[in-house]
Amino acid sequence: MIKFSFRDFGEHLGTRQLGEKVREQLWPLILGDEKVCLDFEGVDVVSNSFADECIAKILMTISLDELKRRTTFCGLNDFARKNIALALKRRMQVFAAA
Repeated sequence: MIKFSFRDFGEHLGTRQLGEKVREQLWPLILGDEKVCLDFEGVDVVSNSFADECIAKILMTISLDELKRRTTFCGLNDFARKNIALALKRRMQVFAAA
């Protein structure tokens, strides 16, 4: 399993610009052969904008089931977990409405 440390990008992950930058680095790992641990240890804040841009936008390319097969989350605090779940849910609702 490959560990991708979000802490390398800061304790507070809050902007779409940063989310896009991180996604661009994360995406090749997700496409690889090994499962990727999305490690949020040491990250205090994950905003809705960052979560949507970095993680939920991946659903524009692969399915939620495929994302679940290729990744796992670790080190999430409750605040970050809720914002990531909300971003994924909203993105799925957009696809369902289309």
